[in-house]
Amino acid sequence: MEALLKFCSIVDRVNERIGRAASWLTLLAVVVCTVNALVRYSVNMSSNAWLEMQWYLNSGMFLLVAAYALKINAHVRIDVIAGKLSQRAQAWIDIVGGLLFLLPACLIIAWYSWPALVSSWNINEMSSDHGGLIRWPMRLLIPVAFVLLSLQGISEVIKRIAFLAGRAPNPAAHLAAHPAAHPADTKREAA
Repeated sequence: MEALLKFCSIVDRVNERIGRAASWLTLLAVVVCTVNALVRYSVNMSSNAWLEMQWYLNSGMFLLVAAYALKINAHVRIDVIAGKLSQRAQAWIDIVGGLLFLLPACLIIAWYSWPALVSSWNINEMSSDHGGLIRWPMRLLIPVAFVLLSLQGISEVIKRIAFLAGRAPNPAAHLAAHPAAHPADTKREAA
């Protein structure tokens, strides 16, 4: 179990670093959008490459922060029923959901996105818009992001199994207490 928890720690650190770095792509997309708008309206000049760059940056951010969002429990949840259950029952829900839904979906998406990436790379696919960008870098992000999300899903399942076995603390408990993960919860507690 210790080796598996060490694996979880490595996956968590990698996804946290990638997620935090990728979150800066939002700022870069805003800067590109602003410069593009200023140039377009002041000098009446623009390029499809600038528009596609914004799309690439936003897509990259969403794809690459997904695993980090799972790590800090910031993903979409419906806690109407599960939120009222015990921590052990919630851990079981996370394990079953991870194994039956998250991991198969991630692996299927990563698997089926690979041929499109290879094809795009082989033909050096370009945007169909005049002045557009090459496509394979964006296609590369899809399998990479879903492999990272799969690894984080495995990490979350292992941590919850360790919790149920009494070998580790509840991985979801520290997330609720972490102010950066849930700023709204911290404000409610302070009031």
